[in-house]
Amino acid sequence: MDGARGTVTAVSSNGEYAFTKPNRDSITLLPGLGVAGDVHAGVTVKHRSRVAQDPTQPNLRQVHLIHGELFGEVAEKGFEVAPGQLGENVTTAGIDLLGLPTGTLLHIGAEAVVEVTGLRNPCLQIEAFQQGLLKQVVGRDADGAIVRKAGIMSVVRTGGEIRPGDTITAEFPEGPHRPLERV
Repeated sequence: MDGARGTVTAVSSNGEYAFTKPNRDSITLLPGLGVAGDVHAGVTVKHRSRVAQDPTQPNLRQVHLIHGELFGEVAEKGFEVAPGQLGENVTTAGIDLLGLPTGTLLHIGAEAVVEVTGLRNPCLQIEAFQQGLLKQVVGRDADGAIVRKAGIMSVVRTGGEIRPGDTITAEFPEGPHRPLERV
């Protein structure tokens, strides 16, 4: 392990297409599929916009993680967002999700392992959820490059049950690290 650690603060899933996901006492990750009973679980892509482009592409967005610190950041701008409301499955604290390299393995709880595939590309549904919020989770850095802050996406490598309070430990990939890109 490489020492980057955090904690699960909330877990969420939804069996129906809806922007938000209700919080749960626990969720079960299924290898190669995602969250048991979640509408986005599957080997091939399940997000509607991506299905419309190519329904056979692999599902690199099986589990969506978001850093709970984002909620405090947007609260300073007048937005109230709670865990699960941005459609994430796992809300975290204490780990810099956006700074992880592509391919990082996140060991969550006693058994579950997810592999980080990239950044969530925030969509217009965020703006429909709360007007002006999209601008808070997508911006530009000093060099004009797009900065996406709405969490990261991953695939399940090892299944298991996860719940609030579980520890998250990052294991970085070998070789030169690649920064996260939109998936």
